[in-house]
Amino acid sequence: MNIESIRLKNIKLQQNNILQKIFHLASNSNYDSTQIRHLNQTLINTAATIETICSSKQATPANLTPSSRKIYSWIKFLTDEQYLQLHLKATGCMLESAKQLLNIHRQNSLQLMIEITNLAGLYQGKRSASVANIIINEGFINAPKAVLQALVESALVGKSQDNTQLIRSFASTGEYTNILLELDLIAEVVAENPQGKFYNLNDLFDKVNREYFAASLAKPRLAWSRINTYRKFGHYESARDRVVMSLTLDDPKVPEFVVEFVLYHELLHKYHGIKWVQGKRMVHTKEFRVSESQFKSYKEASRWLEKLVSFVH
Repeated sequence: MNIESIRLKNIKLQQNNILQKIFHLASNSNYDSTQIRHLNQTLINTAATIETICSSKQATPANLTPSSRKIYSWIKFLTDEQYLQLHLKATGCMLESAKQLLNIHRQNSLQLMIEITNLAGLYQGKRSASVANIIINEGFINAPKAVLQALVESALVGKSQDNTQLIRSFASTGEYTNILLELDLIAEVVAENPQGKFYNLNDLFDKVNREYFAASLAKPRLAWSRINTYRKFGHYESARDRVVMSLTLDDPKVPEFVVEFVLYHELLHKYHGIKWVQGKRMVHTKEFRVSESQFKSYKEASRWLEKLVSFVH
């Protein structure tokens, strides 16, 4: 059955309302956990409403129009309270930098608005006689203070070579690209169907679970993405306890042990969890790397994945 793309008329308005609430909260340095939970609940309710609308049309958020799907993915992403906390912290940090910059340039009368969102580019700066609007890509939520300051300066007063280098350097890191990939994959799954054209993720999970976790790991939700990805072939979403695998691997030319290795890597994220060190999100810890290297065909599978990347690029 072909389902027409679903366009949600008021979704942009809903996003703007949420952005205003986030900015208002970040503007108040004394906000507390109750206010964060209230905002988090607003995000959860909004995402659930969108999912209900899709379900009523016998569809999923993957069937939304590209613009509606992008906003839904952003809202769903921020239902993870850890991401929301990082988002608020980054917004607050940029607001302080922007105020200091406007003060130096004697433009304190300008009204500020800072948005961190699912942007196509890295950042945008929009100014009128009375308003300065800074729009930043969501990938920067865990960026160091120096990078956030560089974004603010570039958006408000224009580019400089040093700032551009700082921004581009962070945008090439795994921290940045992993956020973008997670946003891409939130709605890009085929009704969470573990059965691909060639590989069944349920079968592969059972095998990997037996061999490496003594059949003790609780099964996460397993899904193939609707898009081919070449930078990263799998992703574990802790908030949804879901492993999403790239369609690139669902191919008879790709050996089974390579698909198993990617699945094993993502299951290790579930097994080891996330560690926070000085406010930084650490996923590939020393313990993680030791476990990963215990995969039987580790070197061969790694070479295969490198070959896949170079073949595409």
